[in-house]
Amino acid sequence: VQLQASGGGLVQAGGSLSLSCAASGRTFSNYAMGWFRQAPGKERESVAGISRNGVGRYYADSAKGRFTISRDNAKNTVYLQMNSLKPEDTAVYYCAAGSSGAIPLVRPDYWGQGTLVTVSS
Repeated sequence: VQLQASGGGLVQAGGSLSLSCAASGRTFSNYAMGWFRQAPGKERESVAGISRNGVGRYYADSAKGRFTISRDNAKNTVYLQMNSLKPEDTAVYYCAAGSSGAIPLVRPDYWGQGTLVTVSS
């Protein structure tokens, strides 16, 4: 699976951004999908995950109530809507695909290239 993330950018604290990740190469609906992020000097962390059919969803505590993960299997795309952004949300965001179907994704099989989100105070 090839994953192409997009939608990052610079936003003020309190603002919103929507990330997209387009998949190609294999049957998208066979994979659970997730979003991870890595801030400067920190380890990569799981932010959100969504099951193959979109029913099951996982959110890290830092994302609950502010971020929404969704997917459109007809468009082979997973999304991350981020609201009420904080400076500590600044990171490179990566989408990932997991063939096991479990969420949150622990050891994804495929990674996208990352998109930078910068939240200014």
